[in-house]
Amino acid sequence: MAAPSRKERQACWGARDEYWRCLDAHAEDAALCRRLRSSFEASCPQQWIKYFDKRRDYLKFKEKFEAGQFQPSESTTNS
Repeated sequence: MAAPSRKERQACWGARDEYWRCLDAHAEDAALCRRLRSSFEASCPQQWIKYFDKRRDYLKFKEKFEAGQFQPSESTTNS
């Protein structure tokens, strides 16, 4: 796979940012963001999509943890 050009990277990041904004605005119903998810997937290499998905999960976890809203799962507390 060749490295994406500057224009391709910018398109990918823009699609990612739009998709993430939609998810933030519609946290209860992510299905409303399907069109933007498709655009994100069409604009970015598959490995980047995996990375960005994991990155978003981590950032959301970190945000909750730092705000004191993190609740460990029952399986974690029973270990």
